[in-house]
Amino acid sequence: MLLTITCTPPEGAAWPASDLGFLLHKNPGRVQAFEQSYGIAHVLYPEASEQRCTVALLLEVDPIRLVRGRSRNTPDFSLGQYVNDRPYAASSLLSVALGSVFRTALRGRCELRPELARTELPLRVELPAVPCKGGPEAARKVFAPLGWEVVATPLPLDPAFPEWGESHYLRLELSGTMRLADALSHLYVLLPVLDGAKHYWLAADEVDKLIRTASGWLGEHPERAWITRRYLARRQSLVRTALARLAEVDDVDPEQLDAVEDTGESNGSADPTEASAVHEAATRTPSLAVARRAAVRAALHEAGAHRVLDLGCGEGVLLRELLSDRMFTEIVGVDVSMRALNIAKRRLRLERMPERMAQRLTLLQGALTYTDARLRGYDAAVLMEVIEHVDPPRLGALERSVFGSAAPDSVLVTTPNSEINVRFEGLAAGEFRHDDHRFEWTRAEFTAWADGVAARYGYAVRYVPIGTPDPEFGPPTQMAVFTKRTTNDEKGAA
Repeated sequence: MLLTITCTPPEGAAWPASDLGFLLHKNPGRVQAFEQSYGIAHVLYPEASEQRCTVALLLEVDPIRLVRGRSRNTPDFSLGQYVNDRPYAASSLLSVALGSVFRTALRGRCELRPELARTELPLRVELPAVPCKGGPEAARKVFAPLGWEVVATPLPLDPAFPEWGESHYLRLELSGTMRLADALSHLYVLLPVLDGAKHYWLAADEVDKLIRTASGWLGEHPERAWITRRYLARRQSLVRTALARLAEVDDVDPEQLDAVEDTGESNGSADPTEASAVHEAATRTPSLAVARRAAVRAALHEAGAHRVLDLGCGEGVLLRELLSDRMFTEIVGVDVSMRALNIAKRRLRLERMPERMAQRLTLLQGALTYTDARLRGYDAAVLMEVIEHVDPPRLGALERSVFGSAAPDSVLVTTPNSEINVRFEGLAAGEFRHDDHRFEWTRAEFTAWADGVAARYGYAVRYVPIGTPDPEFGPPTQMAVFTKRTTNDEKGAA
């Protein structure tokens, strides 16, 4: 099996393409081999210059090692275990090797170049052979919504006999601009999905792997149920658990999870029994994501805000709800990622939106750690699950930009309460809820930060719990509502 990833920095970039080696923690000047239980994974760089760098992951699968230890009495013991496409076509085995060899890069960590790990890079991924019984359309429907330009070319059954037609294998080429960690997570999850099979024992912790790796994008993917089902090898109990847990992960729209249509595996038919079970599991208690957005809207109404900033708007989940509320006459979504804004445009169907509604919405690219005159003069600003994605040394810059420069009348900030993390199954001690979180605060830490910001920038602050509170550890999400002090407020306080 072969996978190549090529990086070509844009003109004027301050870093050479060969810095890809830093992100992958693999020296471009060396060929490295990593033992796997079923073969050997090789990492090498066919090219590594300032203008262009390509890393190759070459996986040699030993079919004997792959089946070693299986009993001859098992019903699947046959020649097919030894003569198959596993050594040649990208499958779950390549996904496992990718997760093992590039583990640190997959988690978005790079101590030597942390800023580069957070940078969206121009990437090109090539896979010469990918099993995909759904054909090119299946590859496009899973990769395109994530910001990839997809070229999927069917491979013939035999080039010497074109009349035999096409096989169910594709040559897959993906091009896009995104963080390397995001690209690796897409490949890690979606390669076995396209294959439609897992070639190792599927344990219950497979749900944890899926949530941990894909929580940042799977909940908003239009094919999330199909992806989840195929990733978990159609084990209905695991699928129900995974979809219910996705509803509790940051930045997920659980209402969409509940309403998702199951496209089926071969004939497009839905599974109403399973869909009902998923709906019941996901709606048994109010979803945290729904409760968070409801709390934000309620606070905006209470503040009497009409012109609202959604800072760090991501892919537009909150924007969609604000647009549906006629109280908000002007809505501005701001995000540092152009890719996220483009996805927001597609999901909001901005080009087909009624003119009067479209006039209420503006999308801006911008970094919240820099002052921006475009953001001044608004009634309220929302930072929903944003601050924990900012490096602590940069929080001061964010404070100056939002509270000092933009200075809206009200600011709403939500962030996870780290104390309740011990209640999350599969979350190890000290582990964050999302790989991109730079910190997660206790209630006392959040209060200390918010009280300090309010004092420095002339705001009053109150705190609102979000989600079902735990008797010992409090609510899963905490919200601070900042209100700009007036002269009378200050006199009263004095």
